[in-house]
Amino acid sequence: MDEQKITEAEKLNRQVGMRLRGIRKSQGISLQELADQTDVSKLTLGKIERGEANPSLTVIWKIANGLAIPISALLTEKQEVVLSRNNEGNKILSANENLTLEPMFTNSGYGSLETHRATLNPGGEYFADPHQPGVIEYVTVMDGSVTIHIQDEVYDLNTYDSIKFHADQRHGYVNNDTDPAVLHFVMIYSNQN
Repeated sequence: MDEQKITEAEKLNRQVGMRLRGIRKSQGISLQELADQTDVSKLTLGKIERGEANPSLTVIWKIANGLAIPISALLTEKQEVVLSRNNEGNKILSANENLTLEPMFTNSGYGSLETHRATLNPGGEYFADPHQPGVIEYVTVMDGSVTIHIQDEVYDLNTYDSIKFHADQRHGYVNNDTDPAVLHFVMIYSNQN
């Protein structure tokens, strides 16, 4: 089982690396320019492109924001029909390993809409840096309860409660319960506010 997990992680690392290199080259930017745009070191970006690194969710977000693309453009493969089964897709962990994110769907590799399933550990929290301008985030709590912080405001959400906000500001999720919380995210990428 551990060998299978390693193989899946290595496959994801290679996929992210190939997608990153392709997107970077299609935008005509060097590794150094990307490092400057993302605040991720050139060395780390090179390792990611070669499939030698397992980037955290924070690093993936920094790269996606720097390239002005949805994170699913780096994490998902293009397919005509996509079935998203629980615990069978690509997964990425937050740096503190409290949040597990599973990209589910995007309307294209550089799509303007993407969906994710996430699990937030009991007692866990995840705070995100602001996303690129124009990103609107819709969050639904599918199981459990979560406190959501958006700038200086705090919102308590229970099972099936939803919230919509502009994600180009600091925001975070806290699970104060003793059971994991399951969240569904829909991200709309738009240049309009």
